[in-house]
Amino acid sequence: MPSPSKSNSRRNFLRASIATTVAAAAYPALGSAAGADLPPEPTSTPRDFELDELTLDDFQKALQSGPLTSHSLTEKYLARIQEIDKAGPRINAIIEVNPEALEIAAALDKERKEKGPRGPLHGVPVLIKDNIDTADRMSTTAGSLALLDSRPSKDAFVAAQLRKAGAVIMGKTNLSEWANIRSSHSTSGWSGRGGLTRNPYALDRNPCGSSSGTGAAISANLAAVGVGTETDGSVVCPSSANGIAGLKPTVGLVSRSGIIPISHSQDTPGPMARTVRDVAILLSAMAGIDPEDRATAASAGNSHPDYTKFLDADGLKGARLGVVRKYFGFNDAVDELMNKLIGEMKQAGAQIVDPADIPTIGKFDDSEMTVFLYELKADLAAYLARIGPSAPMKSLQDVIEFNDRNRDKEMPYFGQDIFLKSEKKGPLTAKEYLDALAKNHRLTRTQGIDFVMNKFKLDALVAPTGGPAWLTDLINGDHAAGGSSSAAAVAGYPNINVTAGFISGLPVGISFFGRAWSEPTLLKIAYGFEQLTKARQKPQFLPTVS
Repeated sequence: MPSPSKSNSRRNFLRASIATTVAAAAYPALGSAAGADLPPEPTSTPRDFELDELTLDDFQKALQSGPLTSHSLTEKYLARIQEIDKAGPRINAIIEVNPEALEIAAALDKERKEKGPRGPLHGVPVLIKDNIDTADRMSTTAGSLALLDSRPSKDAFVAAQLRKAGAVIMGKTNLSEWANIRSSHSTSGWSGRGGLTRNPYALDRNPCGSSSGTGAAISANLAAVGVGTETDGSVVCPSSANGIAGLKPTVGLVSRSGIIPISHSQDTPGPMARTVRDVAILLSAMAGIDPEDRATAASAGNSHPDYTKFLDADGLKGARLGVVRKYFGFNDAVDELMNKLIGEMKQAGAQIVDPADIPTIGKFDDSEMTVFLYELKADLAAYLARIGPSAPMKSLQDVIEFNDRNRDKEMPYFGQDIFLKSEKKGPLTAKEYLDALAKNHRLTRTQGIDFVMNKFKLDALVAPTGGPAWLTDLINGDHAAGGSSSAAAVAGYPNINVTAGFISGLPVGISFFGRAWSEPTLLKIAYGFEQLTKARQKPQFLPTVS
């Protein structure tokens, strides 16, 4: 997804439809849900849900002691999806449920009784973005009708890791179609297959993209944890806008094989959850070296089997944090909140360097898009070839032609100008591409994040993730005011969002980012911040906020 610093409007993908009863939910109705594009009718606040705000640790205790089974837990979540995602406030975060979810859960219950749990994810339902391959009865479409019949024969590495950890892949989430790389005038959270996902705090507000569905679903307590993907902002922005924690890892820590791509230079899956601890648990399961993704070879010696060991309630004490003031100034209320929190972090023992600006911010926006245009065309062709002869599309040009033939369903609100520009680009040996990629890495790494962190001897950089969610506008597209994801995204470096507070009832996140492979440090700092502020509040599904 393109850079939020230029247009916070392009991100990633989410959802489509589902059946009308819990029993029928095992056989989701595909295709855009009737009325999914339209603003929601005001509804009363849904009833409290017995699983609201429970963590992975809570679930393991309940599964071990007996009040819950994996089967009953999955059943409860499926019923809640019907109650508030497909009816009531109609968050529309889930594009498809797994017809085998209850069967998988029952098998994991049996295994728990016979052998004990595999770990903290055993028997817990998780949601993953609809650009992540699963070799089951679900489709993988990136929200596009062009891939509606695409059923990969092999799990994405990340999906396989989740299954290995004992998770129940309960369903897939809607997203900004094609991870918001199709159009420069797109509406985040909308896809031709899934329709429009809504922000659970205020239904007329945008959930941000492109991992819109994952962000909205996890915030709305439709699962404990979920997986998103990010190219630039698509994990951290929906995490911020939906009031949850989300980590965009170092590129190469988590495999991208079997994930519909934008850019192999910047793409990465990332864990999204309501707490930093749950993010750490999910990251531990997701990471691993994958022979199909050469970038993961660099994680050898830089990956950890258990990221929870780095969590420290006093994680701010002694941490040297640099304030990136160039990412401030887009919203007075956000600046006021951030300045207050910087003061609180200082009182908690953090050493604040203010400002600690990255001198190259804004100088790599055009070259970032140049890299996207080249890599999208090449990487999508490679992904479709991986699916094999059964792939419904073979190339970006095929997708462009499909969209033209199905303009009324695929392009009722915005077109495909970025796709058209990408199709005109040449191979990855082109000088324009190689020069742009080298420029990106120089400006964001050696002359950017590494430079400022070395200069001030910093542990992490800090900035507002973005502002309060904007009003969804299907006619004009996104109009987010600001964001801080680009430097870390272009560098391929890690970035974690934590809920910082609320403005007019809408959540706002704070980002901590830093050098490659610094996830342990960032998790420690983010956890310390979370324990200090405890800012997360569950959404109330209001029709609007004033």
